Amino acid sequence: MSFLDIYNKYENFDFLDFFSKVNLNDVKNTFHKETLSSYDLVVLLSNKSDVFLEELAQKARSISLRNFGKVIFLYTPMYIADYCVNECSYCGFNARNAASRKKLSLYEIKKEAEYIHSTGINHVLVLTGESRIESPVQYIKDAVKILKKYFSSISIEIYPLEKEEYKMLIDIGVDGLTIYQEVYDKKMYDKVHISGPKKNYLFRMETPERAASVGMRTINIGILLGISDWQKEIFFLAEHARYLEDKFPSSEISVSIPRIRPQVSGFTAPYEINDKDFAKIIIILRLFLPRAGITISTRENAYLRDNLISLGITRMSAGSTTVVGGHGSSKNNSSEKTLPQFQIFDERSVDEMKNMIILKGYQPVLKDWMNL
Repeated sequence: MSFLDIYNKYENFDFLDFFSKVNLNDVKNTFHKETLSSYDLVVLLSNKSDVFLEELAQKARSISLRNFGKVIFLYTPMYIADYCVNECSYCGFNARNAASRKKLSLYEIKKEAEYIHSTGINHVLVLTGESRIESPVQYIKDAVKILKKYFSSISIEIYPLEKEEYKMLIDIGVDGLTIYQEVYDKKMYDKVHISGPKKNYLFRMETPERAASVGMRTINIGILLGISDWQKEIFFLAEHARYLEDKFPSSEISVSIPRIRPQVSGFTAPYEINDKDFAKIIIILRLFLPRAGITISTRENAYLRDNLISLGITRMSAGSTTVVGGHGSSKNNSSEKTLPQFQIFDERSVDEMKNMIILKGYQPVLKDWMNL
């Protein structure tokens, strides 16, 4: 059995018809359940649950405190290349975009690592565009060998790999994978992924399983909110995360829910997700996935990030940039400036993020204690 079997089971489910039949008692019946079913998940995704949003938020806070305490893990994304062979309509790295491209040399990677390490961060997320030619696995391996000297935890967000390739990276120090399905709706997936290897829907969907099956410690999956109907997309994201939790209990599963933001191609998200619905999504994910991590990125503004912490957020980025070589002294080198993958809305430094988290009554954690 794979997650595709679960997806196929619900692919043609009439969510709108179900939502029209949900009543307030259906929502109330979820209040005292420790484990929510797929049925309960759809009930909470309906508009009827809006009436009880404060009560649901209180439960989400309680679950988060019980399972994670008042702790927020901080990490920094580190873009080392932006060459890409995919034509994805929503992405600034779209192969069709007329922009300068860059790949950091190993020396430049070392300098970036030194700067990030000086901020106190000990967990980096290494990103590249999806190009095996320009950013081969050997290049990723060489980069990781350098980064291991500076960071206790290294995650990757690159093109999907085969099992044996993930195993090679795990063996030299990679302990985390971030991979977004982007959108679960097959028709919309095909529409926004115009050309390139990423057009292979199933290969991407099965990527988390390939990595988990060879021992990847943390798996972070996600969608881009705004590409398709958020209620259906959150249903499939939540089901996918639970499937991974059940099948790979030794891996830590987390979810990310970034909203589409402006980038160079001018793509406009066909579905709008307002702040209230965004908060509701976090609440529902925490209720359905009590042990899963939830990441909120710098695609959201500072005010919103600050005020959503208590609903179930466990991980936040700090000192972020979506430009290759965007940290340290290289960020001011205009002669080599490349376009960002997307526009960020929270540009606070690591120290500013730490201070905010403390003021909120939480503890910022910059070192991954699992790797001590």
